[in-house]
Amino acid sequence: MYSMDSLRIQLSLGYACGVAPSRWLTDAEQRTWRAFLEATHRLNEQLDRELWQQAGMPLAYYQILAMLSEAPDRTLRMSDLAHRTWSSRSRLSHAVDRLEENGWVQRVRCPTDKRGSFAVLTDAGYAVLADVAPTHVDSVRRHLFDQLTPDQVEALREVSEVVATQLSTAQEE
Repeated sequence: MYSMDSLRIQLSLGYACGVAPSRWLTDAEQRTWRAFLEATHRLNEQLDRELWQQAGMPLAYYQILAMLSEAPDRTLRMSDLAHRTWSSRSRLSHAVDRLEENGWVQRVRCPTDKRGSFAVLTDAGYAVLADVAPTHVDSVRRHLFDQLTPDQVEALREVSEVVATQLSTAQEE
């Protein structure tokens, strides 16, 4: 029978699984990782909560409306919208169904591809977004940027871009 210490050592060396040893996080990396997880989770929860209180919509719906508002003719192919909102196609389809029920988005079939469709931001959806956006931006500023120095904002952008680029490249492989 193995002791907990010997089992921990074997697992850390990869013996029990037959795989190469893991590079465990240092104490500093572990603190950074957990702080990052907590910060992003709490920020998303807060922004979501405030959007629910103000507009009766979750952050995910706001992101869909925002992406459509920035697209030419306020229209995106559903697959492109899923990519831009970091959502699965099925989750996006469900969200667009709800947004259609509210009259904020309209789904239009692609004339050249029977399986494809577009999401179009309606005038009503644009009006809701225009009404909610200033308060949402104030929330982002209050809960994120007002907490940071200009150098920290720059560092956050740089780190985020590096990680996003690496993960985007890895996903395409």
